[in-house]
Amino acid sequence: MSGSAYKLKCPHCRHGIRVRNSVSQHPLLRAAYLQCTNVNCGATYRGQFEITHLMSPSACPNPEIDLPFADTAIRQAAVERENTKQIDIDDILNPPLTQ
Repeated sequence: MSGSAYKLKCPHCRHGIRVRNSVSQHPLLRAAYLQCTNVNCGATYRGQFEITHLMSPSACPNPEIDLPFADTAIRQAAVERENTKQIDIDDILNPPLTQ
């Protein structure tokens, strides 16, 4: 999991935390070993990343995995978050004229 995109912060100094290593515990659970990026802090942690809900169905489902669907409000919030990140192609092709 190097090059992690997780946005975790050290609870002590509030600097970023990087994932140094991780180990699979189960298909839905991974234990992660974390390190604060602030050399003056030096804290290390162990945490877990767990898959808890299905947001959309798989095209090739594993019959051994039985996850509940996230409720409608959670799925709608995820869609809205993604929509705010989208760039409109018209804004790229036709930038506003400056005066």
